[in-house]
Amino acid sequence: MPVEDFEELAHKEPESVWLEFINGKLEVKPTPDGNHGEIVVWLMEQCMRQRPGFALYPGRGLQVGARRTGRARPDGAFAPEEHFVGHGEWSDPSGVLMTVEITSNDPDTDYRDRVEKPDVYAAAGIPLYLLVDRGRRAVTVHEEPEDGEYRSITTRPFRARVEIPAPVGIVLETEELKKFAD
Repeated sequence: MPVEDFEELAHKEPESVWLEFINGKLEVKPTPDGNHGEIVVWLMEQCMRQRPGFALYPGRGLQVGARRTGRARPDGAFAPEEHFVGHGEWSDPSGVLMTVEITSNDPDTDYRDRVEKPDVYAAAGIPLYLLVDRGRRAVTVHEEPEDGEYRSITTRPFRARVEIPAPVGIVLETEELKKFAD
């Protein structure tokens, strides 16, 4: 499917579903549950408190992959405030410092979040990818994108202090995430 056809289809999607185009495949991202939403809010608060002037934009459509032929809607895109003003539905990822995905207890989307998304975000040159893995009760920080993959990956359990390096530069005390894991 050409990316143009995907964009036309995605533009007509119902509010109950988000479509993504990862590695040439049409993918459905299910509506998040309440615990998923609480994690997004928690992360937004952490980002705003520790990095004034920046925001975590939920569900922002990004052009991903080495040639920007993929389309993803990360659970969060960390960028300077007002970064996306004037953008259309699918933004070039330039200026996005970190993408965030939160697993959803769905085998298909969990696989994409753990395996496929790190590669398309790295190929797009996004400096950091943060995975909040509810099933494994862990937070994984991917950094140093090079040749379509992140060269450094660190996983810490829920309860650990997680340092998100520059260019984001925040610290997450993840104990609270345990109550949102299921």
